Amino acid sequence: MALPTETVRASWATTAATVITKLKRRNIEGFWAPTSTEAVELVQSWMHEGDSVTWGGSETFKETGMKAALEATGCYRMLDRGSATTAPEQREMWRNRTSADWFFMSANALTTEGELVNIDGNSDRLSLLLHGPEHVVVLAGMNKLVADVDAGIKRIRTTVCPLNATRLKTNTPCELTGTCNECHAPSCMCCNIVVTRHSRHDGRIRVVLIGEELGY
Repeated sequence: MALPTETVRASWATTAATVITKLKRRNIEGFWAPTSTEAVELVQSWMHEGDSVTWGGSETFKETGMKAALEATGCYRMLDRGSATTAPEQREMWRNRTSADWFFMSANALTTEGELVNIDGNSDRLSLLLHGPEHVVVLAGMNKLVADVDAGIKRIRTTVCPLNATRLKTNTPCELTGTCNECHAPSCMCCNIVVTRHSRHDGRIRVVLIGEELGY
């Protein structure tokens, strides 16, 4: 993926500043990081040795290098749901993840008014966004910005779901046709659509806008 030009980066920084102001009104903290490397450094400056960390299904979490950087330090307790294979292990993992110090995710879309727009199938990711972990960090490339909630849902149906369906091999209509069919397939990824318009909890949700195109 081509790096943004200086003109694009400068424009993104201006847009990010506006969105961060809108997030503040919603009691959500916003931050600007010109690069993934700077985003990783910023987030790690908030964390403490021994903190527990978990994450949702997020390509951005991997693409930024955030996951690798946290693992490499060896000082955080990484709660990887994929490591739990039996039903008792999965239940125990879920209990641990709901009380994690840090939960990492991206957003399917972020409006310029500061609303987070997300879809989920099993809703593991959305459950932890809405309640549980002490801190939620939303890593968002500038490609996730949309004008409003309707545009966010459109982005999900035309871009996010077809790409994720192909990645995950869901055998849903959006994988087979490349477009949303408002399906009720067994592996439907659009079971819940959630708009986060405000946070009651000071400092819980932090959105890091990154000056790159990341994730889907």
